[in-house]
Amino acid sequence: MNFIRKIVTSRSKEDQELKSELKKLLNFSPRNLNKYKKAFTHRSVQILDRKGNPVNYERLEFLGDSILGSAIAAYLYKKVPTGSEGYLTQMRSKIVSREHLNELGKDLNLIRFVKSNIDKANVGDNIYGNIFEALVGAIYLDKGYNACQKFIHENVIIPYVDIEKLEGKITSYKGLIIEWCQKQKKKYKFDTYEDSGNESIKHFSVKISIDGEQVAKGRATSKKKAEEQAAKRVYFAFQKQISET
Repeated sequence: MNFIRKIVTSRSKEDQELKSELKKLLNFSPRNLNKYKKAFTHRSVQILDRKGNPVNYERLEFLGDSILGSAIAAYLYKKVPTGSEGYLTQMRSKIVSREHLNELGKDLNLIRFVKSNIDKANVGDNIYGNIFEALVGAIYLDKGYNACQKFIHENVIIPYVDIEKLEGKITSYKGLIIEWCQKQKKKYKFDTYEDSGNESIKHFSVKISIDGEQVAKGRATSKKKAEEQAAKRVYFAFQKQISET
Protein backbone atom coordinates (compact mmCIF):
# COMPACT_ATOMS: atom_id res chain seq x y z
CA MET A 1 0.00 0.00 0.00
CA ASN A 2 2.81 2.43 0.80
CA PHE A 3 4.35 1.74 -2.65
CA ILE A 4 1.04 2.51 -4.38
CA ARG A 5 0.59 5.62 -2.27
CA LYS A 6 4.06 6.85 -3.30
CA ILE A 7 3.24 6.35 -7.01
CA VAL A 8 -0.06 8.23 -6.69
CA THR A 9 1.66 11.05 -4.77
CA SER A 10 4.43 11.24 -7.37
CA ARG A 11 1.95 11.42 -10.23
CA SER A 12 -0.13 13.98 -8.39
CA LYS A 13 2.94 16.17 -7.83
CA GLU A 14 3.89 15.88 -11.51
CA ASP A 15 0.35 16.83 -12.55
CA GLN A 16 0.35 19.81 -10.20
CA GLU A 17 3.64 21.04 -11.64
CA LEU A 18 2.30 20.68 -15.19
CA LYS A 19 -0.91 22.47 -14.26
CA SER A 20 1.07 25.30 -12.68
CA GLU A 21 3.29 25.72 -15.76
CA LEU A 22 0.28 25.63 -18.10
CA LYS A 23 -1.51 28.24 -16.02
CA LYS A 24 1.45 30.60 -16.56
CA LEU A 25 1.51 29.84 -20.27
CA LEU A 26 -2.23 29.98 -20.96
CA ASN A 27 -3.28 32.65 -18.45
CA PHE A 28 -6.01 30.36 -17.15
CA SER A 29 -6.16 27.19 -15.08
CA PRO A 30 -6.78 24.02 -17.14
CA ARG A 31 -9.91 22.08 -16.19
CA ASN A 32 -9.10 18.73 -17.81
CA LEU A 33 -5.35 18.20 -17.53
CA ASN A 34 -5.53 14.94 -19.50
CA LYS A 35 -6.35 16.88 -22.68
CA TYR A 36 -3.08 18.76 -22.39
CA LYS A 37 -1.08 15.69 -21.43
CA LYS A 38 -2.35 14.06 -24.62
CA ALA A 39 -1.38 17.17 -26.63
CA PHE A 40 2.21 16.73 -25.43
CA THR A 41 2.47 12.97 -26.05
CA HIS A 42 4.47 11.84 -29.09
CA ARG A 43 3.35 8.71 -30.93
CA SER A 44 6.69 7.02 -30.12
CA VAL A 45 5.51 6.57 -26.52
CA GLN A 46 2.95 4.07 -27.91
CA ILE A 47 0.26 4.50 -25.25
CA LEU A 48 -3.25 3.11 -25.78
CA ASP A 49 -6.46 4.10 -24.01
CA ARG A 50 -8.95 1.60 -22.55
CA LYS A 51 -10.54 1.12 -25.98
CA GLY A 52 -7.21 0.42 -27.62
CA ASN A 53 -6.95 3.79 -29.37
CA PRO A 54 -3.55 5.50 -29.63
CA VAL A 55 -2.94 8.31 -27.15
CA ASN A 56 -0.85 11.00 -28.83
CA TYR A 57 -1.13 14.54 -30.13
CA GLU A 58 -1.92 13.80 -33.79
CA ARG A 59 -5.73 14.04 -33.66
CA LEU A 60 -5.51 17.17 -31.49
CA GLU A 61 -3.06 18.61 -34.02
CA PHE A 62 -5.67 18.13 -36.76
CA LEU A 63 -8.33 19.81 -34.63
CA GLY A 64 -6.07 22.69 -33.60
CA ASP A 65 -5.01 23.33 -37.20
CA SER A 66 -8.65 23.90 -38.21
CA ILE A 67 -9.41 26.14 -35.23
CA LEU A 68 -6.25 28.19 -35.72
CA GLY A 69 -7.09 28.72 -39.40
CA SER A 70 -10.64 29.75 -38.49
CA ALA A 71 -9.51 32.26 -35.85
CA ILE A 72 -6.92 33.82 -38.16
CA ALA A 73 -9.46 34.00 -41.00
CA ALA A 74 -11.94 35.83 -38.74
CA TYR A 75 -9.24 38.28 -37.63
CA LEU A 76 -8.13 39.05 -41.20
CA TYR A 77 -11.74 39.45 -42.38
CA LYS A 78 -12.28 42.21 -39.80
CA LYS A 79 -8.80 43.72 -39.97
CA VAL A 80 -8.61 44.05 -43.78
CA PRO A 81 -12.16 44.90 -44.98
CA THR A 82 -10.93 45.64 -48.51
CA GLY A 83 -8.98 42.38 -48.90
CA SER A 84 -10.11 40.05 -51.68
CA GLU A 85 -10.64 36.32 -51.10
CA GLY A 86 -7.29 35.57 -52.73
CA TYR A 87 -5.48 38.16 -50.61
CA LEU A 88 -7.04 36.92 -47.36
CA THR A 89 -6.22 33.30 -48.23
CA GLN A 90 -2.60 34.20 -48.98
CA MET A 91 -2.23 36.17 -45.76
CA ARG A 92 -3.73 33.38 -43.69
CA SER A 93 -1.31 30.91 -45.31
CA LYS A 94 1.61 33.11 -44.33
CA ILE A 95 0.49 33.35 -40.71
CA VAL A 96 -0.17 29.61 -40.27
CA SER A 97 2.76 28.44 -42.39
CA ARG A 98 4.73 25.50 -41.00
CA GLU A 99 7.80 27.73 -40.61
CA HIS A 100 5.81 30.29 -38.62
CA LEU A 101 4.15 27.69 -36.38
CA ASN A 102 7.51 26.07 -35.66
CA GLU A 103 8.78 29.49 -34.61
CA LEU A 104 5.78 29.93 -32.30
CA GLY A 105 6.29 26.53 -30.71
CA LYS A 106 9.97 27.28 -30.12
CA ASP A 107 9.28 30.71 -28.61
CA LEU A 108 6.78 29.17 -26.18
CA ASN A 109 9.29 26.39 -25.40
CA LEU A 110 6.58 23.74 -25.77
CA ILE A 111 9.18 20.99 -26.22
CA ARG A 112 9.73 21.04 -22.43
CA PHE A 113 6.31 19.41 -21.98
CA VAL A 114 6.71 16.70 -24.63
CA LYS A 115 6.90 13.02 -23.71
CA SER A 116 8.71 11.03 -26.38
CA ASN A 117 10.86 7.93 -26.74
CA ILE A 118 12.88 9.73 -29.40
CA ASP A 119 15.72 12.04 -28.42
CA LYS A 120 14.33 15.57 -28.72
CA ALA A 121 17.39 16.57 -30.72
CA ASN A 122 16.31 14.14 -33.46
CA VAL A 123 12.59 14.84 -33.80
CA GLY A 124 12.93 17.69 -36.33
CA ASP A 125 11.67 21.27 -36.28
CA ASN A 126 8.10 20.42 -37.29
CA ILE A 127 7.34 19.01 -33.85
CA TYR A 128 7.22 22.57 -32.51
CA GLY A 129 4.41 23.57 -34.86
CA ASN A 130 2.64 20.23 -34.41
CA ILE A 131 2.60 20.63 -30.63
CA PHE A 132 1.39 24.22 -30.92
CA GLU A 133 -1.59 23.09 -33.02
CA ALA A 134 -2.28 20.20 -30.62
CA LEU A 135 -2.25 22.66 -27.72
CA VAL A 136 -4.88 24.79 -29.49
CA GLY A 137 -6.96 21.64 -29.95
CA ALA A 138 -6.64 20.81 -26.25
CA ILE A 139 -7.69 24.35 -25.25
CA TYR A 140 -10.77 24.04 -27.48
CA LEU A 141 -11.84 20.74 -25.91
CA ASP A 142 -11.13 22.00 -22.39
CA LYS A 143 -12.40 25.59 -22.48
CA GLY A 144 -14.20 26.17 -25.80
CA TYR A 145 -13.75 28.31 -28.91
CA ASN A 146 -13.67 31.71 -27.19
CA ALA A 147 -10.74 30.62 -25.03
CA CYS A 148 -8.96 29.47 -28.20
CA GLN A 149 -9.53 32.82 -29.89
CA LYS A 150 -8.16 34.64 -26.85
CA PHE A 151 -5.07 32.40 -26.71
CA ILE A 152 -4.43 32.82 -30.44
CA HIS A 153 -4.91 36.58 -30.23
CA GLU A 154 -2.46 36.90 -27.33
CA ASN A 155 0.16 34.43 -28.58
CA VAL A 156 -0.05 34.69 -32.37
CA ILE A 157 -1.74 37.87 -33.55
CA ILE A 158 -0.41 40.48 -31.11
CA PRO A 159 3.28 39.40 -31.10
CA TYR A 160 3.65 38.13 -34.67
CA VAL A 161 1.04 39.48 -37.09
CA ASP A 162 2.23 42.61 -38.89
CA ILE A 163 0.12 42.98 -42.05
CA GLU A 164 2.62 45.19 -43.93
CA LYS A 165 5.55 42.86 -43.24
CA LEU A 166 3.52 39.77 -44.09
CA GLU A 167 2.49 41.25 -47.44
CA GLY A 168 6.12 41.13 -48.54
CA LYS A 169 6.97 37.79 -46.94
CA ILE A 170 7.77 34.87 -49.25
CA THR A 171 6.25 31.61 -47.99
CA SER A 172 7.41 29.33 -50.81
CA TYR A 173 10.55 30.05 -52.81
CA LYS A 174 9.86 27.00 -54.96
CA GLY A 175 6.41 28.29 -55.89
CA LEU A 176 7.79 31.75 -56.59
CA ILE A 177 10.55 30.39 -58.87
CA ILE A 178 8.13 28.15 -60.77
CA GLU A 179 5.68 31.04 -61.24
CA TRP A 180 8.47 33.34 -62.46
CA CYS A 181 9.81 30.75 -64.90
CA GLN A 182 6.34 30.17 -66.31
CA LYS A 183 5.73 33.90 -66.76
CA GLN A 184 9.11 34.35 -68.44
CA LYS A 185 8.65 31.16 -70.51
CA LYS A 186 11.83 29.67 -69.04
CA LYS A 187 12.36 25.91 -68.78
CA TYR A 188 13.05 24.75 -65.23
CA LYS A 189 13.92 21.42 -63.64
CA PHE A 190 14.09 20.26 -60.01
CA ASP A 191 16.34 17.18 -59.89
CA THR A 192 15.82 15.67 -56.42
CA TYR A 193 17.53 12.53 -55.15
CA GLU A 194 18.43 10.74 -51.92
CA ASP A 195 21.87 11.73 -50.66
CA SER A 196 22.45 10.28 -47.18
CA GLY A 197 26.13 9.40 -47.60
CA ASN A 198 27.49 7.93 -44.35
CA GLU A 199 24.95 9.72 -42.17
CA SER A 200 22.35 7.77 -40.19
CA ILE A 201 19.61 10.33 -40.91
CA LYS A 202 18.23 10.31 -44.45
CA HIS A 203 19.11 13.37 -46.53
CA PHE A 204 17.99 14.61 -49.93
CA SER A 205 19.77 16.80 -52.44
CA VAL A 206 18.27 18.87 -55.23
CA LYS A 207 19.74 20.61 -58.26
CA ILE A 208 17.75 23.34 -59.99
CA SER A 209 18.38 24.08 -63.64
CA ILE A 210 16.91 26.97 -65.63
CA ASP A 211 17.05 26.85 -69.42
CA GLY A 212 19.36 23.85 -69.20
CA GLU A 213 21.90 25.50 -66.90
CA GLN A 214 22.34 24.44 -63.27
CA VAL A 215 21.74 27.45 -61.04
CA ALA A 216 21.66 26.18 -57.45
CA LYS A 217 21.81 23.14 -55.17
CA GLY A 218 20.28 22.32 -51.80
CA ARG A 219 20.54 19.53 -49.24
CA ALA A 220 18.31 18.78 -46.24
CA THR A 221 16.54 16.02 -44.31
CA SER A 222 13.41 16.18 -46.49
CA LYS A 223 12.71 16.72 -50.18
CA LYS A 224 10.63 19.80 -49.43
CA LYS A 225 13.33 21.45 -47.32
CA ALA A 226 16.03 20.68 -49.90
CA GLU A 227 13.90 22.13 -52.71
CA GLU A 228 13.10 25.25 -50.71
CA GLN A 229 16.76 25.73 -49.83
CA ALA A 230 17.84 25.47 -53.48
CA ALA A 231 14.93 27.63 -54.68
CA LYS A 232 15.86 30.33 -52.17
CA ARG A 233 19.36 30.40 -53.66
CA VAL A 234 17.87 30.71 -57.14
CA TYR A 235 15.73 33.60 -55.91
CA PHE A 236 18.74 35.54 -54.63
CA ALA A 237 20.65 34.79 -57.85
CA PHE A 238 17.80 36.29 -59.92
CA GLN A 239 16.32 38.66 -57.34
CA LYS A 240 16.66 41.78 -59.49
CA GLN A 241 14.99 40.17 -62.52
CA ILE A 242 12.23 38.63 -60.40
CA SER A 243 11.44 41.92 -58.61
CA GLU A 244 11.13 43.69 -61.95
CA THR A 245 8.43 41.32 -63.27
